[in-house]
Amino acid sequence: MKKGMFVLAALVLSGAMVFAGGASQSRGAGSGQSAVRWSFWGGEARIKNTQLAIDQFTENTGIIVAAEPAPGTGDHFNKFKTQFAGGNAADIIQLGGDFSNLQVGDDVGSVLLPLDAFVKSGIIDTSKVDPAAISAGSVNGVLYALPLAANMPALLYNKALLQRAGAPLPQVSMSWTEFRSWLSAVKAKLPAGVYPLADNSANADQSFFFGYWCRQNGTSMWDGSQTRLTATEAQKYFDLWADYRSAGFIPPAETAADYSEANESSSSLIAGKVAACVIWSNQLLNYQNAIQDELDLVEFPNAASSKALWGQMSQMMAISKNSKNAEAAAKFISYRVNDASVWKIMGADPGTPVNSEGRAIVATTPAAQKIAAYLDVAGAHAQARDPNMPGDTEWNSSFFLIAQNVAYGKLSSAQAGQQVMDLIARLTR
Repeated sequence: MKKGMFVLAALVLSGAMVFAGGASQSRGAGSGQSAVRWSFWGGEARIKNTQLAIDQFTENTGIIVAAEPAPGTGDHFNKFKTQFAGGNAADIIQLGGDFSNLQVGDDVGSVLLPLDAFVKSGIIDTSKVDPAAISAGSVNGVLYALPLAANMPALLYNKALLQRAGAPLPQVSMSWTEFRSWLSAVKAKLPAGVYPLADNSANADQSFFFGYWCRQNGTSMWDGSQTRLTATEAQKYFDLWADYRSAGFIPPAETAADYSEANESSSSLIAGKVAACVIWSNQLLNYQNAIQDELDLVEFPNAASSKALWGQMSQMMAISKNSKNAEAAAKFISYRVNDASVWKIMGADPGTPVNSEGRAIVATTPAAQKIAAYLDVAGAHAQARDPNMPGDTEWNSSFFLIAQNVAYGKLSSAQAGQQVMDLIARLTR
């Protein structure tokens, strides 16, 4: 389940680096400089702020970092697999909340370099990093990645738009019945062409709302060894979105298809087409920066009763096993996780920092305060996260196609439910 999450290729000094044979070469603008490649994903705001942080790091250390953003997680991990197989993977690899997208099981060391030696030598400082983050970045007692932050799924709504329209604001916690009533009341007030909710039945690189729906329904789609889902229960999920579509609570398929909903740059809410959408809590910062209207967060329906939400580590940073500039990469990871000036630049973009000093810094902005307030409520309605579906990238893309076919009337909800079960059976056999 993944958050999900976005295109610019930035070279810090044009022509100063040559990347060949799969390794970052030790050459740059001047003698003794190191060149490190960092592959990550993010929207426009994250890419811009990341480059500011990189420039500052280069100025302070002489280490040149070339950023390689991808438009979304699927593109990012597919690129990593291809580059790693060809011996040309970036030095620093950004992960999500776990290692599942690498698709190597517990054999994380086959593609990533252990970080313990860098911690022991002091190159990577973990003294102010939460123990839970260290645990999340470890496999069988070996540290392979450091998360930047933690966040939770949330429903984002345009508070200013609702107030202008005279529509009711959502309650922080709602049942499904209350949620549908709220959607109906909002629809009655919004102008033509604007809908209460984005079609987040599925997105091309994440399906975490479906994962939540399964959890709150007591039929988790994957518990690490088996699924609790049935075709009938999966059908009910597609029935839910079909109901919202026919009632005019979400845009028609043709309109929804114009927005991938991966980030603020591809959001129907930012485009003014909908009043609410599904995001990860950390994304509030970039969404708010992309629009003048005031935004805020509430829980998914039934969260208070089901306690089916979950906290997830965000943006784990790891080093490719094939990196030939691993020490420079480790220095940048420590800088990104720990340096106070970076958190001043990035704010709460990755989520609530796992670094204690970073938390104090980002909590000074209104958006970060809203995230913190949301986590205070939602954190009490959360349980341990479920494992990702095996073949998570393929699961997300295939699930998206199933949902799209339902939206366009090419599949019935019952047929879609069966196709979901067939997909799970194929990925988990």
